[in-house]
Amino acid sequence: MAVRETGQGGGDAGGYGSGHAGGYPGASAGAHPGVREGASAGGYRGGYPGGYPGGHTGGHTGGHAGGAGAGVGAGGAHGGGCACGDCPHGAREGHRRAVAAFLRRRDEFAAGHGLPAAVAHSASASRQWVSEELAQSAGLVAERGRAEGQAWLAGLWRRTAGAVWAGVLLLLLGQALTAVGAGWTSARTAGLAAALVVAGALTAASWFHRAKGGALAPLIGEDNRLSTSRTVAAVWVLFVAYSVLVLAGRLAAASRHRERDALISGLEIARGAGVVTVLAVVCGIAVLVRRVVGLRVLGQRLQKVRADRPRAADLLTDDAGRGTFADIQYVVISGVALLFAAVRLARRPDQLPDLPWGLAVVVLVSAATYMAGKYAEGGRPVILSVVRAREAGDLDAPIRTGDDIEIRGAGFVPPGAQGADRLARMVVRVGAVHVHVPLVPVPGGFRNPTDTLLTVPVPVEVEPGRVEVQVVTAAGVETNRYAVEVTE
Repeated sequence: MAVRETGQGGGDAGGYGSGHAGGYPGASAGAHPGVREGASAGGYRGGYPGGYPGGHTGGHTGGHAGGAGAGVGAGGAHGGGCACGDCPHGAREGHRRAVAAFLRRRDEFAAGHGLPAAVAHSASASRQWVSEELAQSAGLVAERGRAEGQAWLAGLWRRTAGAVWAGVLLLLLGQALTAVGAGWTSARTAGLAAALVVAGALTAASWFHRAKGGALAPLIGEDNRLSTSRTVAAVWVLFVAYSVLVLAGRLAAASRHRERDALISGLEIARGAGVVTVLAVVCGIAVLVRRVVGLRVLGQRLQKVRADRPRAADLLTDDAGRGTFADIQYVVISGVALLFAAVRLARRPDQLPDLPWGLAVVVLVSAATYMAGKYAEGGRPVILSVVRAREAGDLDAPIRTGDDIEIRGAGFVPPGAQGADRLARMVVRVGAVHVHVPLVPVPGGFRNPTDTLLTVPVPVEVEPGRVEVQVVTAAGVETNRYAVEVTE
């Protein structure tokens, strides 16, 4: 769940509303009363989760057992209307419904509708009630999002295995087409055999890690996103392994002593110094980046929040989904160098690809730029000033208990934490009292909190005098302490 306030880029970030990657609608039809009618925090009628009439946890009308009953398509497969969490279709549908219910409630509250009479008379009470309602509904959306991510990840191994074998078929087709006129050679046989070995190993790895993303499991970072450094290193490792297998296949098929000596000499360091250097650097970068990011997170110099599931766009973007120069240039330059090395291997399959030193140096410069970007990204959130919030018609006055204060600074909302469930986890320490930041909805997002401004009330439990204000972000990182005077 990720709804972004207008000042943070406008609209819905992370994909809900008009910008959701899965095409979720911006809102669902129908008005929502001020007090739920037998619904849960997600706004579903009939006691959701599973809140379809009939009472089945999982949402099939009239009950569902073993793939039978309403809502189950032909052949026992779950249909598009299934909202249970035991299949990708059901998890996706349950997430979609939760998002639609949340967006509807948020827009209703933003328009001033749906408030019960008990709190409508007080601005502070209504704001607190709306914030708690949205936080509960956002919690359900986050839960459904995690369920969808787990279901998607569990089915990813089949897609990765299918993509690997599709690549083998394309290689076979390409070799068959290029063999017309030139004839079939032992190098083509060795290349195809090496591809079969690599594909078999990746398929086996996918099956053993089928619950964690298949062959992509080693490429997924601790924040549940695809790691650019690990992906680039893994591609180079697979390419070098494939090249060595091609040479091994040709060596096994060679019958003459001179041919075997030539193939063995193709593995000498002088032939593949460029490729070996690039391989060593990208693998070292992958290990070093993990260490650097971990230390910066522990030192509260970098804010990281966990994603619901990995996406291919993670290779080119930051945690907030914005494209980053360091990642893009690293992927592009490594891809170009890898394509050049593959062409060299196809032209000269009797040795390791002789990557020219000029191109190898370009890859090394790209890797250094990527590493520098990792050192430079992020930063600790900071409070710059704290002032009394003043509405139109109010008189200028010192800060008193019960007043709203504006906390101005930077870095209050970590990248990737624009979701309402994450925003609701923000806390402000006012003296010894912990104040949860209220969610203030506006059409299409939230007015409070934002990345540079927080508005919270000063609790009556705060003792008059000099107190310190400190913000704790959704990533658990603390800002500096800022002292203010609270009068009676």
